Amino acid sequence: MRWLLILAVVVVVATIYAVIDCAMMAHDRVRGLSKPVWLVIILLLPVLGLILWFTVGRARAGQVARPRLAPDDDPAFIGTLGRDKEQDERIRRLEEELASLDSDGVDPHEPGGSKPTPDKNPDPKPKPDDTGRADA
Repeated sequence: MRWLLILAVVVVVATIYAVIDCAMMAHDRVRGLSKPVWLVIILLLPVLGLILWFTVGRARAGQVARPRLAPDDDPAFIGTLGRDKEQDERIRRLEEELASLDSDGVDPHEPGGSKPTPDKNPDPKPKPDDTGRADA
């Protein structure tokens, strides 16, 4: 019974400390959610709210939470756009090269250019030579 009372006092003191810490924390050092939401979490979930606040919600002393940027304002995203264009151009060139290899040297875009028709009998039987052998 005595340990339960000590534990309750520790939880109440820690909750009061967390509420004051959250309320006094600068907005740029709060991570994840806004300050009012963190205060509600700390008060409604005393033990779990404390653990979440000190592990997730509170930024470290030297760490400042970066604001989220829209993609068109983010330099890292804008840098990937040029690479995507280069990759698209490379893929287009490779597809053109493969298409020209598939056409067997006949360009279907030239006038009169069409695909050659395959032979009706691609593997004719070998004809015998002067010795009478067909496999020579």
